Amino acid sequence: MFKRLLVLLDGSPLAETAVPIAAQLARLVAGKLTLLHIVERHAPTEVHHVRHLASVAEANAYLDDVAQRSFLVDLRVDTHVHTNAVNDVTRSIVEHAAELQADLIVMCTHGRSGPRRFLFGSIAQQVIAHGTTPVLLIPPRLSEHPPQFNLRQIVVPLDGDPDHEQGLPVAIGLAQISHAAIHLVVVVPKIETLKDEKAATGKLLPIATTAILDMQQSDASEYLQDQIAHVKDSGVSLMSEVSRGDPAEVVIESARRANADLIVLGTHGKTGMDAFWSNSITPKVSDQSPAPVLLVRIQPHASKP
Repeated sequence: MFKRLLVLLDGSPLAETAVPIAAQLARLVAGKLTLLHIVERHAPTEVHHVRHLASVAEANAYLDDVAQRSFLVDLRVDTHVHTNAVNDVTRSIVEHAAELQADLIVMCTHGRSGPRRFLFGSIAQQVIAHGTTPVLLIPPRLSEHPPQFNLRQIVVPLDGDPDHEQGLPVAIGLAQISHAAIHLVVVVPKIETLKDEKAATGKLLPIATTAILDMQQSDASEYLQDQIAHVKDSGVSLMSEVSRGDPAEVVIESARRANADLIVLGTHGKTGMDAFWSNSITPKVSDQSPAPVLLVRIQPHASKP
């Protein structure tokens, strides 16, 4: 399980909203926090309406100040500033994760509109695509009190693809440590929620397409029974559902109904950025999730234990 958590900070209060949750997770897994700031070449003068850190000395002072926050005093916390200004922030993050032997990267997703979508597309997506370290995305919560991260309900979407089951062992491990329940969700589309060429086929052949989707729902129920047996063998409390609709929307709604504290997604990486991004529920779930989202990089040719 996670023993060294790398928290990305850019000097803004928005980014700092990831720190309390990272701290609570570090306590849960008896892990260590490393606060990281990367000096960016030709950085803007402001980041999220806050003056950008202008020097290495300023960045070191800032991280030291964050490390002294009251809710971190009982944890092992260190800081690291990458002193040589870089153009490629993503590459630097991936390299630091390897260098510092981090087994989890924690970052805030920075807002629901353009900035958040831009950050997720240009940073978090590429960190997953070019690295192997899981990424925990924290929705921004600006408040005077640190948000609570009590793991009680963990939602794990599955789609029948064995590759996408690679997030399940991580979810089980966290559930065992925290005594949380796992909520498995399998979604079969409705004919009106099909995408691309499948949507075109649905319009041309609605009766046949409806019959195929009904068979997929039956297959999904059988598939889910196998996953239920696997999770029950681990001794973890379990709930499950097969639902119909748009996969991302159903996952988000299931997380809301379950009062989920975490969503765990297995997601692809080194298949090209377009392939990684297209026809995936990952960006939509991460963009709209009411809970933190843990992205587990799918490893090729992995087999289910």
